[in-house]
Amino acid sequence: MNILIINFGSSSIKYQLFKMPAISPVCSGLIERIGSPDARVIHKVLQDNLVYTGTEDLPVKDHEAGLLKIVALLTDRFTGVIKNIDEIEVVGHRVVQGGRNLSATTVITEFVKAEIKRLFPLAPLHNPGHYQGIEVSEKIFSDAVQIAVFDTAFHQTMPQKAFRYAIPNALYTEHGLRVYGFHGTSHKYVAEQALKHLGNPDAKMITIHLGNGCSMAAVKGGKCIDTSMGLTPLDGLIMGTRCGSIDASVVTYLSSHLGYTTAQIDTLLNKQSGMLGLTGCSDMRDIGRLVDDGDENAVLAYDMYAYRIQKFIGSYAAALNGLDAIVFTAGVGENDTRTRDLVCTGMEYFGIRLDPEKNGLRTDGIRDIGLERSKTRILVIPTNEELEIATQCMELLTAAENKGEASLLQMTAVI
Repeated sequence: MNILIINFGSSSIKYQLFKMPAISPVCSGLIERIGSPDARVIHKVLQDNLVYTGTEDLPVKDHEAGLLKIVALLTDRFTGVIKNIDEIEVVGHRVVQGGRNLSATTVITEFVKAEIKRLFPLAPLHNPGHYQGIEVSEKIFSDAVQIAVFDTAFHQTMPQKAFRYAIPNALYTEHGLRVYGFHGTSHKYVAEQALKHLGNPDAKMITIHLGNGCSMAAVKGGKCIDTSMGLTPLDGLIMGTRCGSIDASVVTYLSSHLGYTTAQIDTLLNKQSGMLGLTGCSDMRDIGRLVDDGDENAVLAYDMYAYRIQKFIGSYAAALNGLDAIVFTAGVGENDTRTRDLVCTGMEYFGIRLDPEKNGLRTDGIRDIGLERSKTRILVIPTNEELEIATQCMELLTAAENKGEASLLQMTAVI
């Protein structure tokens, strides 16, 4: 079964095409820095023992333009992996915010799309892009089943003491204001990989997803018990353009004393803050070069970035009542040696002792970068949200057929 996975980030699109049940994709790709004049497109073909990588720098103004570029690459007469788009049977979409009503993998219907759209305010940098991607995908892949996998689903196991806010009850019961958490597909995937690697199904771990968006999760025996992002992806860690945790009075001050509108505040905190606000750059690679050049703002920003992660490690170790491993993942977590070094420095009380030599090595697969005497394992695990989404799509289709229901492929026209 040909399953195309589309993973829309706030400034990127990752995609992979699987011929399930095989777990290795036949092609994969990435479009990053969407919205900038120097967006980069990377397309890899991995079919029939052929490895081809093409890289192109060009303007990609928005997610729709990016998806159309992906379609052209998939069907290219020389390096494409399908002859025409009708060969795509399922399109799996990563959707950041599913709210209370969308808490499990599901076939996309008009109701599902309406819910995704209704939740725009809770994921302003993501759900609009997801919605647009679904709309475009439905037009282009008109015969395929469209399936949504929600980032919020993994965090549904949190207890109320973790996901409730100390605000009037009616705001929760009537309006759903609570912690939802995000990056759940990534946290779920790396947690499962860590459990296998550790050989302990009951392991207590902290998964640390660091990309343009950043989040952490306290995971016990594969189940999430707490997470750093909240009602929206704005809360928690310092991110590329988001401020992370902040005193709510900053919002009222901006409004009452500086005259900011709610729209301006939303833009400021989501798109103009974080590492961008501190350094003028949102990409950690650029900020790392500024640090190398001795830029004081960049040095401070890195320290703040790592310090926030350290504070969450401390609180989650308490919530877990112990700690077997911390797991770094996603673009920054997997590739930025400096970040891992700063985070692990001064954390001996938690049994975290980094091996500088191992930290500097770049190898494929799971890496254990702690010293032999490190009580807490320090793992670097490449995330694979696309494989996790493809797996969940297959499980949904298989479950429907095992129940004796009509194939979802046959149901598409009705849905």
